[in-house]
Amino acid sequence: MRTELTILASPDRSPRISAVGGLAARITGRDTVHVIGTAATPLGGDHWDITVRVLPGARLTLRSVAASLALPGRGRVLSTAQWSVEVGDDAVLDCALEPTVIAGGAEHRVETTVSLMESATFLLRERVQIGRAGESAGRWVGVTNADLGDLPLLRHQLELGVGTVSHDVLDGPAAVTSELRYPDDRPAEVAGDIRSARTRLPLARGGSLTTRLGPHL
Repeated sequence: MRTELTILASPDRSPRISAVGGLAARITGRDTVHVIGTAATPLGGDHWDITVRVLPGARLTLRSVAASLALPGRGRVLSTAQWSVEVGDDAVLDCALEPTVIAGGAEHRVETTVSLMESATFLLRERVQIGRAGESAGRWVGVTNADLGDLPLLRHQLELGVGTVSHDVLDGPAAVTSELRYPDDRPAEVAGDIRSARTRLPLARGGSLTTRLGPHL
């Protein structure tokens, strides 16, 4: 199944939404939109194409009503998602969806492209869990490319689960929380231990990337 979802936030009207496939969205507040699953997706072979545009001076808070569950399909285990995000001058985007759970035997790859203007305010929080209760055989890949104006802000890739360098059936991380924030002038921070670690990395052009790895969310 191919799913397409477009959300356009303007400063002078309610967000406009266009949806085809297994996702929909509903306006739940003045500047708030909740994403809703309308079918069992993503299955192996499915692709999500999600576009979020916040025009200059607009605000958008993006949430979801429930966690997403990536499942293997018949004959295909890999599902994919492409997020394209634009945030204009003096615009604000707060995007923090519910977690994605990768079921045993499933693979899910997410590529996120972000374009920010220097006066924008931006938060992107991702949460991923490998396996439901008693499962550990899923795989997730997250790629984030963010630009600030015409120059790079972040180039980042993280992998979890079977076949990745961090995979260990005894004690490897099975969950990640990743938060990209701009602007943010807080210093670097490292906390936790070998089983559950949290780091905040200041970015050269402003902003920060905070990552928490552990056995569960």
